[in-house]
Amino acid sequence: MATLFIIVAAVGYFLGAIPFGFLLVKFFRGEDIRLSGSGNIGATNVARSGAKGLGIATLVLDALKGLLAVWFGSVLAHSTFNSCAAGIECVPATRLMAAGALAAVLGHVFPVWLKFRGGKGVATGVGAFVLLFPKTLLIALLLFLVVVAITRYVSLGSILAAMVFPISAHFVEHAKLPSVLLVSAIAALIVLKHSQNIRRLLAGNENRFGNKKSPAAEERA
Repeated sequence: MATLFIIVAAVGYFLGAIPFGFLLVKFFRGEDIRLSGSGNIGATNVARSGAKGLGIATLVLDALKGLLAVWFGSVLAHSTFNSCAAGIECVPATRLMAAGALAAVLGHVFPVWLKFRGGKGVATGVGAFVLLFPKTLLIALLLFLVVVAITRYVSLGSILAAMVFPISAHFVEHAKLPSVLLVSAIAALIVLKHSQNIRRLLAGNENRFGNKKSPAAEERA
C-alpha cells in the first residue's frame, strides 16, 4: 500500500514541478519571469509581463499537469498493482487520486528545479480537481465567480473557493475522511500562499480586478 502512495506522490510531484511559466518565457522571450512583476512563475504574472498568449498557455499547462497527476493515480488504482488478492487491502482510487493532486500542487508551489520557489497552486489544483471532484470544482468555481463579480478581488475568490472545497467534497461527493484531509492540505497550502494577499485585503489595499496593478502585486495562479 505504501509503495503505491510513494509512486503516485513521486510522479505527481515531478509533474507539478515542471515550471511551465518559467520555461515558456525563457524559451520565447529569453527572459526570467522571476525577475518580472511579483516574481511568481504562475499564469497571471506571465500574462502581466506582457505575454498574454504565454500566460494562457501557462494556465492550461499548469492545469494539465494537475490533471495528469490525478489521472495517473486513477490508472494505478485500477491496475493489477492495486490487487485485493491474498488478503491484501486495496487502496481506494479516490485516495490515490487525492494523493496525486496534493503532490502535484506541492510540486508546483515548491519546484526543486527553481530552488523551491514556485506558484500558488490554483491552476494546478483546478486541473487536478477536474477528475477528482468535478461537482465540487463546479461549486468552487461558481463561488469564485460570484465573489469576484461582487468584490472584484480575485485573491478573495481564490481563498474562499479553496476553503469551501474540502467541505463540499465531503457533503456533495461523499468523500471519505482520508481523501478530505488530503484535499484540505491542498486548500490550506493555497490559502497560505495567499498570505500577502490576505494582509492587503485586511489593510484595504488589495488590487481589484480591472484596476491597474502595481508591479509588486502578487498573482493567484
